[in-house]
Formats: sequence, structure tokens, C-alpha cells
Amino acid sequence: MAEIQLRNISKRWGSFVGVENFDLTIADKEFLVLLGPSGCGKTTTMRMIAGLEDATEGDILVDGTKVNDLEPKDRDVAMVFQSYALYPNMNVYENIRFPLKVRGIDPKTHDEKVRRASAMVELDDFLHRKPAELSGGQRQRVALARAIVREPNVFLMDEPLSNLDAKLRVSTRAQIKNLSHELAVTTIYVTHDQIEAMTLADRVVIMKQGVVQQVGTPVEIYDRPANTFVASFIGSPAMNLIEGSIENGVFRAKYTEVHGLDAPDGPITLGFRAEDASVVHDGSKGEINAPIYTLELLGDSTMVSVRLAGQLVSVKADKTFRAEIDDTVSLHIHTDHCHLFDAKTGARLGE
Repeated sequence: MAEIQLRNISKRWGSFVGVENFDLTIADKEFLVLLGPSGCGKTTTMRMIAGLEDATEGDILVDGTKVNDLEPKDRDVAMVFQSYALYPNMNVYENIRFPLKVRGIDPKTHDEKVRRASAMVELDDFLHRKPAELSGGQRQRVALARAIVREPNVFLMDEPLSNLDAKLRVSTRAQIKNLSHELAVTTIYVTHDQIEAMTLADRVVIMKQGVVQQVGTPVEIYDRPANTFVASFIGSPAMNLIEGSIENGVFRAKYTEVHGLDAPDGPITLGFRAEDASVVHDGSKGEINAPIYTLELLGDSTMVSVRLAGQLVSVKADKTFRAEIDDTVSLHIHTDHCHLFDAKTGARLGE
């Protein structure tokens, strides 16, 4: 069991606020992802849980026991870092075994534990090699195995895939997903990559400048972003956001007119995702009529982008769609999938 409670924890260095009033309960066996841009406070939050940073305010509880004053070694957490932090003079077997030696685990059990951990990350053929003889992906798997062998209550993973190339990131991500299912250990995972967050997490915490913006399942955050920051951070491409105004249920902006929206009159930001709009082919007028800014063939579809007063708006068209830059294109927005945000605060409007 490892339920983690973060009770209004904050971290400050003088006047600089790293994390502000973070309040959350992480369920036993949950895979929680802390997501946000560099400097948003996600790694600082993880380091406070690990005991590598002291919280300025608030309490950290594991299974109801306050751990603020416990040393990192006494918190029963295993960390996997962006840098693999392997011992270059030890082979893979000894690197994986090292935590067992340090913690005084019965040597008779070492071999079984090491080989079980190495099998989980498919390293059995590399146990005799030194880290310098391994690829980046293999080194990261050694770091994972070294964390697994400890059998901790909590896994903490800080940007573990960021040093890998795109193909290795995909395969290692799948391995981490499978491991989390197999090991069923509470996991807190830090990343700035929204695809990692969406594919790995049971729940995602999105942070900005030390403040939590939204907590929810990947589907909840994708379908109902709490504000324009979340909307612009989640999704590939990010949600289209058009600044304009509403009058009598009609939204207007450059090249744009959308009817049937339920919002008070005044300035507003309209949001919709690329897949929730389409190119009009029958000669009728859609809600957006503008010159094409760029076309990108993605294989399964074509991304059509237009510029509206400096704002780039992208719509997914069929892969067979053909046109030229500067051709006028008519785009239909499915109003059932529109999102409305306060023009000043960026907060979501409506229920």
C-alpha cells in the first residue's frame, strides 16, 4: 500500500515560488503524471516527495504517516532520472544489484531478484556488459531494472525518456506502461511531453509557474480543458484558439462567424480541435473562410492551416485533399465540440 497525500505543500526560495499550495491525494497503485513546461514546478514537487527538497509549507503523508522529516533513504521510494546515473566500472548485473547490497538485503536472494528485474526490461543478454557498451535505450532500461529490484512502495520517474530518440521513446514508453501494469506500484512520473502524459497516466496534473491548472484523466483533460493554457498544452496539434467576440449567440473574428453559441455578449476565446472541424467540399460557406497558410501531409490525413489575425488555425482534412497555399478554403466547425473561454482570465466558461 502506498497512498500519497500532498497537503497544501509549497516550495519557495526567498521571493521565488517553485510550487504553490499543491493539494492532492495519489491513490495506491495509481500512475500519476506531472506535466508542464520547464520551470513549472513538476520536478520540485517530485523532489519534495523523495525528500531531496524540503517543503517550505505543507505536509507529505505516505499511507497516513507524515514523512516530511524522513531522510530520502527512509521513504521507500525508487527514482529513475533523465540521466541514467549508472556506475561505469560495474557491469549491468552489478548495477542492478547495487541497491540490494546498499540496503543490506540477504545476498542469497540477490541473483533471483536481479534476474527477475532484468527479465522484465529484456536485459538478460546484456548483464555482462559495462554501461559504455550499451545504447541510450539499454542504459535507461538498466536504470529501470535498478529501481524495480528494490521493490519500493513508490516509483518516481523524472523525464526518463527525454534523452532517447523518437523511436526509442515509443518502445520504452510502451515498456514503462506494461511495467506499471505488471508491478502495480504507485508511480509519479514527470514530463513536459504531453503524448507521454496522455498515453501513460491514470491521471494527469498540469502545472504552470508552480500552480496546478487541472487534475483529471487524460480523456477529461483533452475533452474539457479548464483554461486556455491547458487547451494549448494538450493535443497534437494543440487546440485552436480564436480571439473574438460574441453578440446574440454569434461569434465573430477575422474570416470567422460561428452561430448558435450559448455565452454572454462580449470578448471571448473560441476553441476547437483540428479533428472537430472539416473542409467544406460542396461549394457552401463554412464558419471560417480564409486563404490557406500551409498544408502538411501526415500520411493518414492532411493538416490544413489558415491564419486569422496572427493566430494559426489547423483542421484535419482527408489525405487526398489537394490545394495550393493562398487558395481560399472554407472550414466547417462542429459547434457541439466548441469550447468557450473567458477572454481575460482564460478560464473555461459553462458547466
